[in-house]
Amino acid sequence: MTATVDPHLMYVRNVLPRTPQGCEECLVGGSSWPHLRLCPRCGHVGCCDSSPMRHASRHAHAVGDPIVESYEPGENWRWCYVDQAFA
Repeated sequence: MTATVDPHLMYVRNVLPRTPQGCEECLVGGSSWPHLRLCPRCGHVGCCDSSPMRHASRHAHAVGDPIVESYEPGENWRWCYVDQAFA
């Protein structure tokens, strides 16, 4: 059985986080977050879906970036919003 590769991985780039210190929108609004996610297409750093504001998901749906990856130390995974699966 061969594993399929998520076609949306073609959007992943080697980007620098725009706000490496935390969630871009939460930093402006003064909110907190439990975990961070990085958009590997544009470098947006947003809070996870366990956060009240869910900025990573909002960003992905607003601009159409399909993949997000963990921006937490020691975590190495990606999620595809289109396929609703790990990428």
